Amino acid sequence: MKKNVFAFVFAVSMTAGCAFGAGAFKLGGTAPLTGGAAIYGNAAKNGAQIAVDEINAAGGIKFELNYEDDTHDAEKAVNAYNALKDWGMQLSLGSVTSKPCEATAAENFADRIFALTPSASAVAVTAGKDNVFQMCFVDPNQGSASAQYIAGKALAKKVAVIWKNDDVYSKGIHDTFATKAAEAGLEVVSDTTFADGNDTDFSVQLADAKKSGAELVFLPMYYQHASLILAQAAAMNFAPKWFGVDGMDGILTMEGFNKDLAEGVMLLTPFNADSTDERTAAFVAEYRKRFGEVPNQFAADAYDCVYAYKQALENAKAAPDMDAEKLCELMIGQFTTMTFNGLTGGNMTWKPNGEISKDPKAMIIRNGAYVGLD
Repeated sequence: MKKNVFAFVFAVSMTAGCAFGAGAFKLGGTAPLTGGAAIYGNAAKNGAQIAVDEINAAGGIKFELNYEDDTHDAEKAVNAYNALKDWGMQLSLGSVTSKPCEATAAENFADRIFALTPSASAVAVTAGKDNVFQMCFVDPNQGSASAQYIAGKALAKKVAVIWKNDDVYSKGIHDTFATKAAEAGLEVVSDTTFADGNDTDFSVQLADAKKSGAELVFLPMYYQHASLILAQAAAMNFAPKWFGVDGMDGILTMEGFNKDLAEGVMLLTPFNADSTDERTAAFVAEYRKRFGEVPNQFAADAYDCVYAYKQALENAKAAPDMDAEKLCELMIGQFTTMTFNGLTGGNMTWKPNGEISKDPKAMIIRNGAYVGLD
């Protein structure tokens, strides 16, 4: 009798082993889960979790997901990365924001742990690192694409730019925007900056833009500062056209923000939550069901990261018992050769330097929601 019981337990354990394969790939990332940039970090974490749950439920490849809080701070991001490494992370989602990701990307490179960041867009994140890749388009591309769109759609001739000079994200976009604007025939009539410490009063920058006759103001920055600029511009009766970048995604869910101030704001983003595409609609519905809000592009990019990993791992016939260094070699081979279709773009490919090739979408805020411009 005891022998039969043992045989039954052994058979059940073997069946469970087959159901879960050799285990799950340990996937980790750092993100601002608290603090001023938490809207980005939690969105990425939530989007990744939905993808992991879907993939695990489908059978085959499985993931175990772990996010550590970096509070949008480079030093804390490295500490969070080390905690993930101690946990046994085999594959990385890098960090959500650019400055922390620059720091953790250096660790990824030294440790030979492959990283695919959903939203850290600075060129320095991937520069000189053959195993750090991006799901979002890089800052220079956003700057040049914005200038081309503004000129191509004849949105304005005279443009002002307000940007944050101690932020690699803002500076990278600004620099390429300025170059491409000149090439496209746009006149930058006002080019003003701010930094930490003088980032609550934008009266000087707005007055300069208004005095210079700017028809459109370009805001290469995150939504927190943009929300202040929009409010202060309204108070001084300055009503130009406004054009932002993907960091603006999140302004509509910012606590205490008057959505009316964002009416007509245009931006480039890789994700349209209002799309009628079947996969996008299903993702948005699931996200709203779980978290009570519409997902932003950070959530969608993280969702795509997990599915891109799934495709690469399947193509490479990778196994969860492989060490991080072996998986790193396999992922480099896959991401430099494969094509991926996701929520944030079709026919995505990656260059050997980790930069993704995909087209941004132009959006406008109307009646408190993002609407496609084209």
